[in-house]
Amino acid sequence: MTRSQEPHSERDLSRRRVVAVAAGGIATAGLGGTAFAASAADDHRRPNRTGAGTDGEDCYRLTSETVEGPYYIDADKIRRDVTEDREGIGLLLGLKVVDSESCKPIRDAAVDIWHCDAAGVYSGYEDQGNGGGGGGGPAPTGEPPTGAPTGAPPGGGHQEPTDDSRYLRGTWRTDRHGQVTFRTVFPGWYRGRCVHIHVKVHVDGEWTEAGYEGGHTCHTGQFFFDEESVLACAAVEPYASNTAERTTLTEDTIYDQSGTRGGLLKLRYDKRHIARGVHGSITVGVDPDATEDGQGSPPRPSTSASDSAPASPPASGT
Repeated sequence: MTRSQEPHSERDLSRRRVVAVAAGGIATAGLGGTAFAASAADDHRRPNRTGAGTDGEDCYRLTSETVEGPYYIDADKIRRDVTEDREGIGLLLGLKVVDSESCKPIRDAAVDIWHCDAAGVYSGYEDQGNGGGGGGGPAPTGEPPTGAPTGAPPGGGHQEPTDDSRYLRGTWRTDRHGQVTFRTVFPGWYRGRCVHIHVKVHVDGEWTEAGYEGGHTCHTGQFFFDEESVLACAAVEPYASNTAERTTLTEDTIYDQSGTRGGLLKLRYDKRHIARGVHGSITVGVDPDATEDGQGSPPRPSTSASDSAPASPPASGT
């Protein structure tokens, strides 16, 4: 059986073949990520419920799981700068991965991110067009669109890649502080989904000269952007040329409306000149013993939950 014919569950547990970054690749200093990612630590704390730690350290909420979506490509590029030739507003994405029970950072995890470009197109699936959902509809304006979009958003059901493009995709290793930083561009949008970035966290594997092998996926989620930042980007090219109907954060059927716990990023940028770049950060609380491959049903948004303030986690912790 070839890799492309393997069921997703078998691919996830099989030996992960990856392309190692070439010598002289992205330098750590070029990303400036360690200090920046550390700021994510204050994003969404809750009282220690395990008694772990002796210095009063807080534990973190278990970050919401979501569906994988159809456009995941398994650990294809080991790199932190995933931009390639894509135009858009620069985004420095700082993540901190921690065990939500013990409060300890998770070291040597493999973190995958992938997202569409400013026009709503995913690499590896360019013939699908704008997010696989087509274009049309008015360009975003200063007023958020009203009414729910028609048609179901892309959810589960993995699709095999149709081309060799791999922009805006990458995998990198968490350091001893559980931190990892990616350089990319602010994502665009497509019909049926709000602006988002996909993420997977893999643990218990082995880093070799070939990359990352084995292990299991303990978290599959998405990161989200507040409406203010999306509307600011929509006034700047190439986003201004994206005419796809846009779904707002409150209309999205994947985001669970629980704020940071649900994947809402903390963003920093010059509100007068967002084109100068955006810093995004978040702490991702995971259960390293769990297997969360993103093949389940997506959460349904709560109409009463706040978009920005973290909500209390449910009893199940998911």
